[in-house]
Amino acid sequence: MTSLQKPYDIIVVGAGHAGCEAALAAARMGCCVLLLAIDLDKVASMPCSPSIGGMAKGQLVKEIDALGGEMAKISDKTAIHYKTLNTKKGPAVRSSRTQNDKARYHMAMKAVIERQPNLDLKQAMVDNLIVEGNKIVGIMDQTGFGFQAKAVILATGTFLSGLIHIGINSIKAGRAGEFASYGLPENLKALGFKLGRMKTGTPPRLKKTTIDFTKFVQQELDPSPIPISFFTETIPLPQVPSYIGYTNKISHGIVRDNLRHSALYGGIIKGISARYCPSFEDKIVKFPNKDRHQIILEPEGLDTDEIYASGLGNSFPMEVQIEFVRSVEGLEDAEIMRPAYAIEYDYVNPIQLKPNLETKLISGLFMAGQINGTSGYEEAAAQGIWAGINAARKIQEMRSFILDRSEAYMGVMIDDLVTRGTREPYRMFTSRAEYRLMLREDNADLRLFEKGYELGLINKDALTDVKTRKRQITKEIERIKGVVIKPSQAANEYLTHRGASLINNGIYLDQLLKRVELDYDAVDHLAKSPAPISPKVAQQVEIEIKYEGYIKRQLKEIDRFKNLERVKVSDNFDFGKVHGLSNELKEKLSSVRPSSLGQASRIDGITPAALSVLMIALKKFET
Repeated sequence: MTSLQKPYDIIVVGAGHAGCEAALAAARMGCCVLLLAIDLDKVASMPCSPSIGGMAKGQLVKEIDALGGEMAKISDKTAIHYKTLNTKKGPAVRSSRTQNDKARYHMAMKAVIERQPNLDLKQAMVDNLIVEGNKIVGIMDQTGFGFQAKAVILATGTFLSGLIHIGINSIKAGRAGEFASYGLPENLKALGFKLGRMKTGTPPRLKKTTIDFTKFVQQELDPSPIPISFFTETIPLPQVPSYIGYTNKISHGIVRDNLRHSALYGGIIKGISARYCPSFEDKIVKFPNKDRHQIILEPEGLDTDEIYASGLGNSFPMEVQIEFVRSVEGLEDAEIMRPAYAIEYDYVNPIQLKPNLETKLISGLFMAGQINGTSGYEEAAAQGIWAGINAARKIQEMRSFILDRSEAYMGVMIDDLVTRGTREPYRMFTSRAEYRLMLREDNADLRLFEKGYELGLINKDALTDVKTRKRQITKEIERIKGVVIKPSQAANEYLTHRGASLINNGIYLDQLLKRVELDYDAVDHLAKSPAPISPKVAQQVEIEIKYEGYIKRQLKEIDRFKNLERVKVSDNFDFGKVHGLSNELKEKLSSVRPSSLGQASRIDGITPAALSVLMIALKKFET
């Protein structure tokens, strides 16, 4: 093997959303990093929906941003449509989403990477990991050329043994038009990793000028879009609408009549599909009583005619796709610019990883993104920054950076993956986060800026701003709780105007603010703060007062959770010798090797009785 004389601290394999965040984080922490992409023209590509955020995903993007990541910043630079989801629900489940200019997103991220000190970007396909003993020392590409490194992060997306399906035709590819990696998955198997097979897909892209948009409902643009990044001050690109329409009985009949020609139902695809993002064939088979399904037409950019037809994903042959698409009202003359397809790929069951995303088998080898069985740009990017940080800290001989389930959505995701593994593409949901009221989008900076600063990824000015706001929030809450609003004509006129009941006796202002009809505007009208209050501070004050009872309850739950997390499990503790546990539980515990009693409690099959037995055994072991 010929190798480059320049040794690297960290090599990141794959320049998708996980790889980009991993490489940037490690380089910004002072490591010498090499980022390898199969195709430099596809760095930070958006092969599926050109969008960032969404339900629960928006929380991940905000957390990445609060730790010093890049995704939110690039999203704001390239966003052409902003939307806040769940605005009629509580703040715990509100999420931001942007539709992005696909080409601009790639170019903006690539530019950031190319200008980042300590970071080299090169084109290569990795075939082998170079391991000495149980330690990674580098990689070798398909030409036989090697690169040395102290740590390697695999962020390979859907490229491991990637296989695209369009009807009965199968094409070896990591994405449409791109080479797949077949050497690396075989190398991973030879090293002892257990690989599985998953399936995802993407809908057709339609030519804009062949669509009758009058048959669709235009989604209104937000008149005052709010940036996703905490650091964005202006939104540079013009905003464009998307359109909602529906399939019909004719569409469904075409699908039913051609199921045998589908790669999914024709027996060609073996990988596990995502339940929450089904192909159209799945919708028809699993929801036979529905006579229509929603589709959304979203532009792929300002300078292209390609329209992303969300909801029409399928694995039919091209002739069936054309018939199916043209059965939708408004798409009678639609031209397919890129066909829909399904793709199968290999993944490594994440139960083989430590909480820092380092593999248990090989020291210095980390994994992030779809290789860990997840689905989505946001989940990948969150794992990427997590792996990049931890690879850097390992090289710098510092303890691992871990956020627990009470601290961040990404902590929930990583804990789910390494504790339970996954047999289907994992997607983040707000329902997965037990403490979601504490892990809101709006307070990600308050929660994580200090940690980002300690890592060297957030600057001091940003941290100072957050600390100032925290003090202002506390002070304003204390002031509001001490203010009594007495009944007066002016006060009751305001309450009547807001649809709230009148007051006949004095009432503390915080009790008034808890009323569903009122918001912080009531404070400004009834007892304005003597000091200026920014919108960000006002938002936090309102949430903390309105949801005070729920927040106190979650804080108590977090205390109980922390108590279990504090009971650590030694690396040399032998689960096989714990009397009172079934052989199945001993096997699961030995496989996962939980780092704490809390993590052990979340392993499938662990009962309260088993947890008590384990707690007693741990206490005996320590003594």
